[in-house]
Amino acid sequence: MESVVSSGRLRALVAAGMALTSELSLDALLQRLLEVAADLTGARYAALGVVAASGLRLEQFHTFGIDAAARAAIGAPPEGRGILGVLLHQPHPLRLGDLTADPRSVGVPPDHPPMRTFLGVPILLRGATFGNIYLTEKAGGSEFTAEDEELVTLFAAQAAVAIENARLYDAATRWSERVESLNEIGVALAAETDLETLLDLVVRRLRQLLDARFVTIVLPSGEDELRFAAGAGDGGSELVGQTMRRADSKSGRVLDSRQSERVDSVVDDPDVNYGVTRRLATRTGLWVPLIAGDRTIGVLAAHDKLGAPDARFTDDDLRLAEVFAGRAAVAVDLSERVARDTLRRVVAAQETERHRLARELHDETGQSLTSILLGLRSLEDTLTSGESRAAVASLRALTVETLRDVRRLAVELRPKALDDFGLVPALERLTELWASSTGIAVDFQASLGGADALPDETGTALYRIVQESLTNILKHAQAAHVSVVLTRKSGAVVTVIEDDGRGFDPRAASDGFGIEGMRERVALLGGRLQIESGGSTGTAIVVEVPA
Repeated sequence: MESVVSSGRLRALVAAGMALTSELSLDALLQRLLEVAADLTGARYAALGVVAASGLRLEQFHTFGIDAAARAAIGAPPEGRGILGVLLHQPHPLRLGDLTADPRSVGVPPDHPPMRTFLGVPILLRGATFGNIYLTEKAGGSEFTAEDEELVTLFAAQAAVAIENARLYDAATRWSERVESLNEIGVALAAETDLETLLDLVVRRLRQLLDARFVTIVLPSGEDELRFAAGAGDGGSELVGQTMRRADSKSGRVLDSRQSERVDSVVDDPDVNYGVTRRLATRTGLWVPLIAGDRTIGVLAAHDKLGAPDARFTDDDLRLAEVFAGRAAVAVDLSERVARDTLRRVVAAQETERHRLARELHDETGQSLTSILLGLRSLEDTLTSGESRAAVASLRALTVETLRDVRRLAVELRPKALDDFGLVPALERLTELWASSTGIAVDFQASLGGADALPDETGTALYRIVQESLTNILKHAQAAHVSVVLTRKSGAVVTVIEDDGRGFDPRAASDGFGIEGMRERVALLGGRLQIESGGSTGTAIVVEVPA
């Protein structure tokens, strides 16, 4: 078809196209596009609806010629019903002389400015509809012409190129920002050893890239709780240090399933923690597990995309969050490895020092006290005065008591039976001595099967846990009976220490109970420790470690 556009308007079209290509911000480009389209056609009002990925509705709606007060009176932007929906389903130019007379013109808000003449033209990108240009109220009250239609169609083709360029520029900029952030985190992982600093960097950078209202990272705290280890954004930093029940949260579900989840409406999801979501008024969310090898060690969560009208995140946002979760997992895993290695060295050094002190007490102090006893006996034999002999006898009794205490202390520091015979004989000796010195009955049972030998680290840890438990029972429980059971099952060694005394709250227990030290020893072995205690039902400590 021969063009009906005048040469003057074609020159204006070329100039407008060149102006569009110089604009790299997509939002600014769309607004500029409306201004040019209205100027080319003499339209009073112009609008551009961006089509959602589904192709069934408009996800953005930009306007020109309508002020803020009029937009507020109109209300929510249209989603593509009525005449606007025609171009969604039939992406071809549409020209109407009287918009109000068309039976398809429905859903117009009562406070909408009057509009009669109409021209709609689709913007096509690679054969798909990016959006539609809507023009109304041509100057002078006349209708839009075929020349207007052809001009806007040509302009829409130019706009498509400019939009694609702006999208590519935006994608390149975002990719550059992501690479820069990932590089920064990579450098920090190599140079920074403080876990809080590393996780803070991860959540701050991810929040910026996602344009999220806030981002958090939670880590397991004990068996049943999750602790907010890092947070950035509106309300995120305030959560740091707080805990929530693992079973009552989306993070707990993701931690167990090891699968990322995107939720477009948190109020409709039964797994979210409503205490947190109500307090922070969250609408949407991403949850991504932190996976290190075969372990899930935490969860990264982001809420409410600020740049989206419905606050929803995209699949691309989810993929980006998974990349950052991988970096966070490396940081957490590295920190845990360093902490475990440091703790293992400390425990080993403590045991070495205990062994040295026990040997010195037994070999040197014990022998010296024995020599003093012999000397006192010889001295007592030479004395004739009853008063002098009584004084020496008193000194000898005190020395005997001191020697007994030194030998007991040497055994507590490092029992020779543990080194010479293994865990079971050492625990038999420990429970016998403890029962005889405290008067509390102890029932000790051990059934490790044919292979009683355990690695030195395992045997030492279990011995220390039983020893600490007996000390706690004597100090706090007021028990009459204690049971210690040592068994082997399914590749693990299980130790159960029970008493019938006064219980306590394990979560509120002070460090005087030595529970944290028990947990650390069990964690070094890759095992688990469980404590059950009540006010008058006694306490049960269950330790399970790999055999």
